[in-house]
Amino acid sequence: MSFRDQIDLDKLPQHVAIIMDGNGRWAKKNGKFRSLGHKHGVKTVRAIVEVAAELGIKYLTLYAFSTENWNRPKIEVNSLMKLLVESLNSEIKTLNKNKIRLLAIGDVKSLNKSVYEYLQKAIDQTASNDRMSLVLALSYGSQWEIIEACRALAEKVKENKILPEEINKETFVSCLSTAGIPDPELLIRTSGEYRISNFLLWQIAYSELYFTPVLWPDFTGENFYEAICEYQGRERRFGQLSEQINKKKK
Repeated sequence: MSFRDQIDLDKLPQHVAIIMDGNGRWAKKNGKFRSLGHKHGVKTVRAIVEVAAELGIKYLTLYAFSTENWNRPKIEVNSLMKLLVESLNSEIKTLNKNKIRLLAIGDVKSLNKSVYEYLQKAIDQTASNDRMSLVLALSYGSQWEIIEACRALAEKVKENKILPEEINKETFVSCLSTAGIPDPELLIRTSGEYRISNFLLWQIAYSELYFTPVLWPDFTGENFYEAICEYQGRERRFGQLSEQINKKKK
């Protein structure tokens, strides 16, 4: 039986985030250049976006390029930027056809000018779509995001727009780049690594974490369904006791 057949559609996570890891190792394993690994990774992105939208996931966030990725060899960074532009160009029509809205989080203004312009174009042209939101984390790092939020709050205090004692969870969240986006209930990381890599550190405080040894270019819809099934089999207590959760269900 397929994992798809085991999914309870009434208990889907509203938001799934994915650390797409393993493109380089996939290329090395197959005797290819790293750039080819990234191209195959893009094919997986298309497939998983389609699967998530069909299933009914409302938000899908993909860790596409971190702040630390700028430290990679220049030739690889340039290749990634070129691939991103090509993907944005070719996918706008498909996103609109499937009513998928594109969003971006991170220090996007640090991207190459052409990449930033194509990104904004794709965001603008898909803004009215409401089936699913595809969130690309680009030039994103959670430590950067938290520092920026603190800086924004400090400016508001300086300008007498808010008092220090008025700073709370809600005011802090409103300054994050994910403001208006619900926190992910499920975080998936591919390639067998067991770390978060500076991704959504605030937002995943109560997320279920799912690690798989499958390299991203080999990650399939069935792998995605398996992660959803694993999520649905866990008890989400948010600091409470099982007895409290079960009592609320009755």
